Amino acid sequence: MTTKNIHEATLASVKEISETQAEFVIKPLYYGYGNTLGNSLRRVLLSSVKGAAITAFSIDGSNHEFAAIPGIREDVVDIMLNLKNIRFKVHSDAPVELNLEIKGDKQSEKDGDKRVVAGDIKLPADVEIANPNQVICHIDDPKKVLKMNFIVEAGRGYLTIDESSESRVHSDMIAIDAVFSPVLRVRYKVENTRVGQDTNLQQLTLTIDTDGTITPKEAFEEAAAILVNQYTALAGSTVVESTPAPGTHKEEDDSGLMLPIEELDLSARTANALLNNDIKTIRDLVMLSESDLKDLKGFGTKALDEVKEKLMELNI
Repeated sequence: MTTKNIHEATLASVKEISETQAEFVIKPLYYGYGNTLGNSLRRVLLSSVKGAAITAFSIDGSNHEFAAIPGIREDVVDIMLNLKNIRFKVHSDAPVELNLEIKGDKQSEKDGDKRVVAGDIKLPADVEIANPNQVICHIDDPKKVLKMNFIVEAGRGYLTIDESSESRVHSDMIAIDAVFSPVLRVRYKVENTRVGQDTNLQQLTLTIDTDGTITPKEAFEEAAAILVNQYTALAGSTVVESTPAPGTHKEEDDSGLMLPIEELDLSARTANALLNNDIKTIRDLVMLSESDLKDLKGFGTKALDEVKEKLMELNI
């Protein structure tokens, strides 16, 4: 079964704000689809993108989470909370065992307690830590040797402490609940937009923050792929053919849009303003909204009115 005439939204722009934050603009969308798509992507980004986390650990001299450890400022519960904040990138689907061994040296007597951080963990080639300065604990005895072991697993979503306990690699380890998601925050904004003469459209702006183990673009693409897979499974044999967004045309549908901008017979000043902004064909022009045209350098209100009049004459 085939259904036609569903207009095609595009990823209009990607703005990389930092290595861990990016902004994605999707348009044009039918009215109401901005919130539908934004909410779906946000939920999947926060819950289903693959990541890695510690699921169990052990400390020499301690066999349960309520114990105090001689020579360590923090108790086991405090250490457990700190371990949850370590951000791992694991290039393996199997659980990985890591270890740490460090001594409180003389520097701790002079400068205070020795700080133990995530960067002190010994890593194999297939494991990376995005925040090596994350504090694990402090050694307040210069003679203390701290030995710890960790199990790091890849997963999606949230693993409860009961599930983690049942699947422990080593039964003598302390299980820990794990948040696998590498996406820290997702915000979205829906605004009205227009394409050509159609003003009843929306654009979705999605801002994604990650923990550094994955780029925002990778997270965005994985979330979109997850949604596609889920909806494809539900669609059965029904296929929906997409068509260009309202006010846009593909080259094969209307070759006239590929004519040079000079064919509109605009005034020299208006034509030069368009050409100077790299708008060389009629298709380039109709892809812009009225607000986009107003933002063009050297393009004033009179030029805008002239362009609108010419396009109306051509019934575009």
